[in-house]
Amino acid sequence: MIRVRFPPSPTGYMHIGNVRTALFNYLFAKSKGGKLILRIEDTDKLRSKKEYEEDIIDGLKWLGIEWDEGPDIGGPYGPYRQSERLDIYKKYIDKLLKEDKAYYCFCAPEELQRDREEAIKRGEMPKYSRRCRNLTEEERRKKFEEGRIPVVRFKTPLSGEVKVYDRLRGELTFPMENLDDFVILRSDGIPTYNFAVVIDDALMKITHVMRGEDHLHGNTPRQVLLYEALGFPVPEFIHLPMILGEDHTKLSKRHGSVSLRDYRFDGFLPEALINYMALLGWSPKSKEKEFFTMEELIKEFDIDNLSKSNAIFSLSKLKWMNHKYMETLPLEVIFERVKPFVKKEFPSLSDNWIKEATRLLREHMTLLKDLNLIIKDIFSPPPLLEDDKEYLKEFIPLLEGFMKNLSSLSEWNENEILSLIRKTGKELGFKGKRLYFPLRVAITHKREGPEIYIYIYLLGKEESVKRLSDAISEVKGA
Repeated sequence: MIRVRFPPSPTGYMHIGNVRTALFNYLFAKSKGGKLILRIEDTDKLRSKKEYEEDIIDGLKWLGIEWDEGPDIGGPYGPYRQSERLDIYKKYIDKLLKEDKAYYCFCAPEELQRDREEAIKRGEMPKYSRRCRNLTEEERRKKFEEGRIPVVRFKTPLSGEVKVYDRLRGELTFPMENLDDFVILRSDGIPTYNFAVVIDDALMKITHVMRGEDHLHGNTPRQVLLYEALGFPVPEFIHLPMILGEDHTKLSKRHGSVSLRDYRFDGFLPEALINYMALLGWSPKSKEKEFFTMEELIKEFDIDNLSKSNAIFSLSKLKWMNHKYMETLPLEVIFERVKPFVKKEFPSLSDNWIKEATRLLREHMTLLKDLNLIIKDIFSPPPLLEDDKEYLKEFIPLLEGFMKNLSSLSEWNENEILSLIRKTGKELGFKGKRLYFPLRVAITHKREGPEIYIYIYLLGKEESVKRLSDAISEVKGA
């Protein structure tokens, strides 16, 4: 059975790039009847926080990405937090030390820094000098007696090469001479990333490791050495190309928000985010199809259709897709999603009013938060400009006639209001722009926005009549 994992580090809010990694692992597992394991890599004691772990779990659930084993639901290969697995790691550290595949390193940070600076001066790539690699048992014992607290380093072979098979790139080779004796256990007893991830993936029976290509040269060769030294089977690696901004640089805040949390708070829909992120580096069999449900993505997903090229993240394309989902998802879904945004800023508005506003204005919304901007315009219009007062002088008869008709309108809905506007225009000889535009300016004090009959309906009869009366008074007094 295929077993994949998504192993985020809770040292910050989940990056949008991690969403794609989680999604591709999920789609791959589900498309093959496999399992997705959620593992929290929280060995960075200073930076790891519970709030970030909660953000990761909540964000994945919001997206609709479900896992089969994890810290919240358990499973046969737990614990699923690295901080709870320290005894497990120690067992394998001891194994490598006993088999002379690792060794204690007592070098002080100052010594390492000095070595690094000297290597740079010589024009060489800085790497550990291996000065502690061949210490005698007596020399090690003496250093322990001096109170020195060592790290543990892996004994990288001095010659040969590491072979790494990547599903997208084929077989790659890395000369041993380019690898140093890397640290696998810090002086505080916490394993390093490369060691912990190998133990976890092996014991959790991970068959495929799908992650960003930034791991390919720095981490993967070292991890393969550890798999082989410990006698573990090496999983199949799939290193996903990077996601870049439209200027082809590393994705950052200048390209838009970088955390999933920001996208949620801005009012993006999970359906749109999932759909858009799936198309960053993967091509569906249905070449002409662009919109997919999660179920369709699972059915379509094929690991061999992943791209080797970097994906380009376009915020404008994501917004376009979000707008399309805003138009096409069921009204009840959009209403339930938009309601918390509106209630937070306008707590007195009724659910029925918000639902009606959603129904009539969803085509004007790109993000869920956009409805708040429209509501603010409806209830808090800017002052009527002097130029607009001058413009409206010609249309006093229209304003007065429509105000009179509107006051006596018995059935209050957008269709009746639209019919009344047309009827008033026909009675008084106004049509087209000379009918709708003066009413918009008089009631909204703006020259653009949602259709004026929708605006009037949402504003309500009493306030609409008042706005017309106030505008007439201001124009006549100008």
